Amino acid sequence: MSQVVSLRRPGDDTLWAVVASIGRRNRIAEIFSSRPAALADRDWREQQVSEYAGFLRTCEQPAPRYSVTPVRRTDLPKGWKPLPALGFLRGKFV
Repeated sequence: MSQVVSLRRPGDDTLWAVVASIGRRNRIAEIFSSRPAALADRDWREQQVSEYAGFLRTCEQPAPRYSVTPVRRTDLPKGWKPLPALGFLRGKFV
């Protein structure tokens, strides 16, 4: 007698996303399987933004705001990649 036992609920593909926002643009910065991990990453990213506030001003880059929201794996963009802590590369919000 062999059966496959699923540890996840059927249809439960919810992840927690840390979302970076600048103006009206939103990008998923990172994803986690648990909300506490996403909240910790959001706090770390906000700390990095506050520590580099002077640098962001001299580069004339707006500071991203971070939030945590649930997201389904199927809703992630195909070419999604994690964002750097300050939310931009080579002078552009990615």
